[in-house]
Amino acid sequence: MPYSKITGLGYYVPENIVTNNDLTQYMDTSDAWIRERTGIEQRRFFTYGKDTNASMAAAASRQALERANLQAADIQLIVYATITPDYYFPGSAFLMQRELGMEGIAVIDVRQQCSGFVYALSIADQFIKTGMYQNVLVVGSELQSTILNKSNEGRNVAVIFGDGAGAAVLQATHEDAHRLLSTHLHADGRNAEDLYVRDPGTSRPGRWVTKEMTEGSGFDVVMNGSAVFKHAVVRFSEIIKEALDANGYQPTDISLLVPHQANLRISEFIRQQMGLSEAQVFNNIQHYGNTTAASIPIALTQAWEQGRVQTGDLVCLAAFGSGFTWASALIRW
Repeated sequence: MPYSKITGLGYYVPENIVTNNDLTQYMDTSDAWIRERTGIEQRRFFTYGKDTNASMAAAASRQALERANLQAADIQLIVYATITPDYYFPGSAFLMQRELGMEGIAVIDVRQQCSGFVYALSIADQFIKTGMYQNVLVVGSELQSTILNKSNEGRNVAVIFGDGAGAAVLQATHEDAHRLLSTHLHADGRNAEDLYVRDPGTSRPGRWVTKEMTEGSGFDVVMNGSAVFKHAVVRFSEIIKEALDANGYQPTDISLLVPHQANLRISEFIRQQMGLSEAQVFNNIQHYGNTTAASIPIALTQAWEQGRVQTGDLVCLAAFGSGFTWASALIRW
């Protein structure tokens, strides 16, 4: 049976740097307040006319393909994770496919919020294991700055998120020593409204977008911060342990944990709870904020670029997000 191996990584973030102090122009907040609660110092917002969800994904994908020594024509499937598509439909995967000249191959849109990239990675892994495809492009891309309520009313959420994209090329391999070992996926809809955007939605009388909706708060991101934090710290630990147990490893065996960049306090809590050293966990939320489905591939790419991912390393990816969803992947690099 073939296995999956990551052979190329890439990322793109917009050039527009938005610091915590920049946000004070729109809302009553401060650099100290944001750092204390989230660990974030700055984030990237898109430039209108230059960046789109699909164009950011294309830039990240070009870099990943180059590092994998592949051409766009070599890819047989795109699995694309985002909750902020350029259009209501079709998905941004189609737009990126068009930009990269990859017409004719299958695309799959994944809408699993902050766990989206790991879900997409798992989907790609299954297609490779069955032998259906040998080269799959996995993408996480988010353009969130336009959906944020940058006012006092929305400040608790608006300070958290940023824009960006990351990509990974998965290829079939028969080398057992260096591969994606396993993926683990979970979801629980009982807490769906603890982190969600209500509108636009189709389960409404009349048209799915009304004047009342646009003038109300239904388009704002709603987050029950305390509930999300409590669930996140539990599920992160569970999903990491599940991946380790499935492959006969202990936390001390982890070379690098790359968690979804949700909140530096969450990452630090998990690190201490699992007895990991600072060198065993990679965080970049300080510079990019929470980029949802893009956060893990951006972080993984940067960790690789910085030499923190070496051949033979045991790398764990873990995510928790709206839905609720939680997921992990364990990789022998």
